[in-house]
Amino acid sequence: MKCDKCEKPATFHITDLTTDGLIELHFCAECAKVFLHAGSPNPKAELMTNVVKGQVKLEQTAEELRKLDDKTCPVCGISFFEFRQIGRLGCPHDYTFFREELEPLLMNIHGSSQHVGKRPRRPTMQRERAARIIQLRRELREAVENEDYEKASRVRDQIRQLEQEGR
Repeated sequence: MKCDKCEKPATFHITDLTTDGLIELHFCAECAKVFLHAGSPNPKAELMTNVVKGQVKLEQTAEELRKLDDKTCPVCGISFFEFRQIGRLGCPHDYTFFREELEPLLMNIHGSSQHVGKRPRRPTMQRERAARIIQLRRELREAVENEDYEKASRVRDQIRQLEQEGR
């Protein structure tokens, strides 16, 4: 359905019951703002203005989410969209890379962004090695897909070497 004022898609559908009957109006976000601000101040218009403002914020949030979904970890290659779909991060580096996006989520779920409780026994060096192995496995997968078998064998050897060092 199109906006009553312009050709954009209508995202606001206002139905008002008046003494003359039922009035249905269809507006895009911009025209809805103009329509609601143009009338005389009344409680209905003020309420609808607040609803429109909230909806416009949601539309902006949806656009920001689309941009965020394209953000990809340079180590493991997982995108924020994949994380939202699967519910798991790809590597330890993701907590740093997606920190800004994960913090509100962690606050909402756990009530804190600081870890309280047990910590991994592995030293930092092992975590860095694990992240490097994840990155190399992604490179190996890409090399095989591109049929670059020489590179794939070099990467495979690097993975084996890092795994041997970790034992």
